[in-house]
Amino acid sequence: MGTEPLSRRSFLAAAGLAGIAVPVLGACGGDSDDSGGSGKKVTIEWWNIATTEPGRTLWNTAARQYEAAHPNVQIKITSLENDAYKSKMTAQTASGKLPDIFHTWGGGVLQQQVEAGLVKDITSDVAPWIGNLSPIAVQPYQLDGKTYAVPYDIGMVGFWYNKALFAKAGIKAPPATWAELIDDVKKLKAAGITPIALAGKEKWPGHYYWSYLAIRIGGVAALKQAAQTKDFSGAPFVQAGQRLKELVDLAPFQNGFQGAAYPTTSGQAAQMANGKTAMELMGQWAPNVQKEMGKGLGDGLGFFPFPTVAGGVGAASEAFGGGGGNALSKGAPAEALDFLKFFASVDQDRKRVASKAFLPIAKGAETAITDPNLKTVSQTLNSASGFQLFLDQAFPPAVGQEVNDQVAALVAGKASPEQVAQAITKTAKSQ
Repeated sequence: MGTEPLSRRSFLAAAGLAGIAVPVLGACGGDSDDSGGSGKKVTIEWWNIATTEPGRTLWNTAARQYEAAHPNVQIKITSLENDAYKSKMTAQTASGKLPDIFHTWGGGVLQQQVEAGLVKDITSDVAPWIGNLSPIAVQPYQLDGKTYAVPYDIGMVGFWYNKALFAKAGIKAPPATWAELIDDVKKLKAAGITPIALAGKEKWPGHYYWSYLAIRIGGVAALKQAAQTKDFSGAPFVQAGQRLKELVDLAPFQNGFQGAAYPTTSGQAAQMANGKTAMELMGQWAPNVQKEMGKGLGDGLGFFPFPTVAGGVGAASEAFGGGGGNALSKGAPAEALDFLKFFASVDQDRKRVASKAFLPIAKGAETAITDPNLKTVSQTLNSASGFQLFLDQAFPPAVGQEVNDQVAALVAGKASPEQVAQAITKTAKSQ
């Protein structure tokens, strides 16, 4: 999956670790068809979030293939579920020691790890081949003109919907505007269908709604400005809360949604997979998670971009999303960087894309997309006029957590749109 937010509260302490002495990675080795290092026995610690299929098998297979071509290298994989990974990485960052290779979503969290002096600057090392990757995929890992991680996935959030349930409710085409979405929610409820699945327990899926509404109302430019001014009290953010409350007031989510997780057999993905709800707002990984957690809808599953909002300046072509990447600790061996080059190669990327769980990051791998919905997602993303990284990744950890917490409070009826905007602003200005 790769998009769930990192735990924030204790992470800020890591920013004070910049003075910790850590060994510096030596010069990078050659191409991935040689040792990539000294030839001595090397063990690489690789921490990732590939706990579900097909990622679990793909990651393991890639590691074993690299080991076969490099007998001196052993790659020890530690795969953790997202929340467990977040907690583990928070502790590791606070201790000043990160794994050789570790999963990252980029943005503000990576920024703080970099400021703590724990992440290798790989700008010059990847310069000969980073141009083979999609610029939009690399973007979240480039900070102040330097590159700190290599992507393996990129994507965007949108609505996944059950075509049969839409038809049963008399909905002939997916909604293009927020007003149409509200009207469709009413039609679904009138037909006895639960409109939307939501994993309220995990908070991060709910922040997608508020974030996208802010983008559609104020444009990506409004988010960029807020990141600079640390002020989220403006009209786009208050109105985003008002629009979300308009949806929440219709009670569109499944019973017990506030206690529901995302990737479980009774969670958000399973609700969609088993035909119990008509829609979910989720990233490009949604179809595969649905299949793993339930029956899956196959050709009965459709996709449509987040609707526009009347009077908003945000274009329908502006995308909200992110991906996954791998960064290196400052003391990682040269072979670890060589493995990242191997993992980002077009051959490895095509295998990921062919699994229907990932979108291409390497130029040339796009021909491996066979799923019509994923083609739509990829084409929409590639033609995007603007791109905004998940807010709980783009901003500093404390701000990202505040976004998640406040949106969850709004959805639960415990905070007003104005209070949400004010609380996020207060936290942002305190950083």
